[in-house]
Amino acid sequence: MTDQSDPRLPTAPDPNASATPTNGMDPEMPALPASLPASAITAFLRNLRNIRHYQDRPVPDEILHDILEVARWSGSAKNVQPWNFVVIRDRRTLDALAKQPGFVRHVDRAPLGIMLVMDGASDQIAQETFDEGRLTERIMLAADAHGLVSSIAWFGANGGPTSVAAKDILGISPERLVRTLISIGYPDREGHAADPNGLSGRKPLAETVHYDRW
Repeated sequence: MTDQSDPRLPTAPDPNASATPTNGMDPEMPALPASLPASAITAFLRNLRNIRHYQDRPVPDEILHDILEVARWSGSAKNVQPWNFVVIRDRRTLDALAKQPGFVRHVDRAPLGIMLVMDGASDQIAQETFDEGRLTERIMLAADAHGLVSSIAWFGANGGPTSVAAKDILGISPERLVRTLISIGYPDREGHAADPNGLSGRKPLAETVHYDRW
């Protein structure tokens, strides 16, 4: 189902090519075809962007399932997996979430949202925050691999008015940690090009990398 016409994506691998385990030692782990160069993979990772404009086109069930499988296999400290997911397709629910204060307005353009619901253990907030970031990036990369685009909607500090409102809208219990929704859809390139808030570019390595000491 991947849209191979998207220039951000590497060329489709040859299914008949020999493969090498990705972790270098476990033959049971999924493997990448040897014909897919590392440079194509790192280019794919490097080109991930937040995009907040989407076509009015649903995300197929099989693609959603694949994205959720990637999320399920994300790493977490001690493999606790302190998360659940609320998949949101209902237009009225997405619109209600987009009306809350904060960086969430673009949610009403998306055909799909995935709310990350962390366990909210009071003595594990810092660790869950770290795991939440890992999980977010994995979901966005999985969407990108299918020719979709995505963006983060931030519902602010847990216990704040926007987070509390999101829990109320989605029926999530108060003790859970709810801050991040990932909006996903097929790209509306015209809308994205016209967005005055679009930012690009990164600092050069020479400004950010230090070797052996600061």
